[in-house]
Amino acid sequence: MQFRDDLLQLVNDEISLDPATPVLGDTDLLATGLVDSLGIVEVVAWIEEAVGVEIDPVDVVRSNFQTVDLMVAFAGRLAES
Repeated sequence: MQFRDDLLQLVNDEISLDPATPVLGDTDLLATGLVDSLGIVEVVAWIEEAVGVEIDPVDVVRSNFQTVDLMVAFAGRLAES
């Protein structure tokens, strides 16, 4: 899935606070501290552009942004609406 691969690359190459630690689809980005709030804002902007939607701030919650896989699932739901 290209979207997931692109998002993983973005997080690993540009957003992760520890480039030496690889981020996988199920890596808990928040509990590990690999991504901070600014990183989440960058991901939100990237998803909005990639999917062509606007993400409501109330949807920027742990259950949607804790892992790359959760972000992909969330983006999929947005794309379907």
